[in-house]
Amino acid sequence: MQALQKPKKLTRVVSFFTTLVSFLPISSLKLHFRTKIKDMAKLNLQQKREWALLLYTKENYEQKEIASKVGVSEVTISKWKKKYHWEELKVSITITKEEQLKNLYRQIAELNKAIASREEGKRFATSSEADSISKLANAIDKMETDVGLSDIISTFKSFLSWLKQFDLEKAQELVTLFDAFIKTKINK
Repeated sequence: MQALQKPKKLTRVVSFFTTLVSFLPISSLKLHFRTKIKDMAKLNLQQKREWALLLYTKENYEQKEIASKVGVSEVTISKWKKKYHWEELKVSITITKEEQLKNLYRQIAELNKAIASREEGKRFATSSEADSISKLANAIDKMETDVGLSDIISTFKSFLSWLKQFDLEKAQELVTLFDAFIKTKINK
């Protein structure tokens, strides 16, 4: 008797999904996917590779997901990952802005410590030390004031995580728009 109930349940599920799909605006879905495919065709191979790199290093997508989003094969993603050393790039990118700033401040502190340890009357920076301090200070200033692509992505990821709790559909819609936005930033 239980064997007979499984097909009825399966039939109900199939019927439910068939009914559900009948209410979807198929023409707008087809148009949406046709537009995405045309957009993908417009990207050249280098642009696709750059976008894939961004998805791999910043968004932590799996290779299969990247291949699907970018419009290339998984084999291509794997080849790019090896050839362009994506794993090493991912590790270097994961150093946070705060950690990078701490390293810069430490370097300035070391230079100042070396200068201060000199005998009295000789506690001034050499031209190369002064140049290094100036360059480090400029790098710190730039990092503290500039908003880069990684900052934008980080902020948007945080926003999406928050939005998903309240409106999953809106979050999914925004991801598509954000992907398009990132593509325009990469192409500049």
